[in-house]
Amino acid sequence: MTGTQSSTLHKTEDPYFSRVDEWEATPRVDPIIWQETSHTGPWSGADLSAYQQDGFLFKRQLFDADEAAAMLTEADRLAKVANPHDEGVVAEPGSRIVRSIFRLHRISDLFQQICRDPRLVNAARQILGSEVYIHQSRINYKPAFDGKEFFWHSDFETWHVEDGMPRMRAVSISLSLTETNPFNGPLIVVPGSHQMFIRCAGQTPENHFEKSLRKQEYGVPSRDAMTMLVDQGGMAAPTGPAGSALFFECNTMHGSASNISPFPRTNLFVVFNSVPNAVCEPFGDQPPRPEYLAEREFDAVTPT
Repeated sequence: MTGTQSSTLHKTEDPYFSRVDEWEATPRVDPIIWQETSHTGPWSGADLSAYQQDGFLFKRQLFDADEAAAMLTEADRLAKVANPHDEGVVAEPGSRIVRSIFRLHRISDLFQQICRDPRLVNAARQILGSEVYIHQSRINYKPAFDGKEFFWHSDFETWHVEDGMPRMRAVSISLSLTETNPFNGPLIVVPGSHQMFIRCAGQTPENHFEKSLRKQEYGVPSRDAMTMLVDQGGMAAPTGPAGSALFFECNTMHGSASNISPFPRTNLFVVFNSVPNAVCEPFGDQPPRPEYLAEREFDAVTPT
């Protein structure tokens, strides 16, 4: 099917349309654990059941302290040489402090290797039931005292509307390069929120990504929507030592508070998408975002 044909179908048959006049909650129509093909992996049946139910799974010290320290050294190096005006480098709002650096799997040999690590790739293939590719990778920096919040959002809503990801068949991984504690702005997830898709209110501005990567205002749930989801599922903020990894479903609602503590928080964020779920034309009314945010030319990842 061509992109033009697909785009026509988006408007009439898309179960996940969004950016509407008033928010709405609708049940997801896709599996959570995909089992179309047989992909064995490192997770136990209990792991898969927990991910199925909650929409996330925390793996404490998946990478050891030395591995995490090497990644942190590389992340710090990249931040020191980064130019906030360069493509793929995002500064904090009103500041030149680096907030995120994108496309780690293409600009860093070490992070390219980490993104192919079987502890990550084989788990993604097991969850998604297919070969996978890297949809997006980045480092998120939350420096002591200055790291700003990431407001509540479902990644899939943005990836669907602004990038053209067809279905909920992707998994995100937040790998801690520093200790994550209750005080330094840990990632907060809403258990069970992956079961509902929240249609967000508002129309997408042109070149929305230029502002949303600093502070997202469109494609975010309403306060009423968040209250409903939290009333149903509560909130969780997994914490642990450097090297711990939080795997979460692409539609799981999540966010994080500002870091006003003396403890920095730095994490690698990598997204594996199913090869059969590769992005097409966006399901919104704007051109696709740049490729450093959503890979369009890719090879399936082979674990090393």
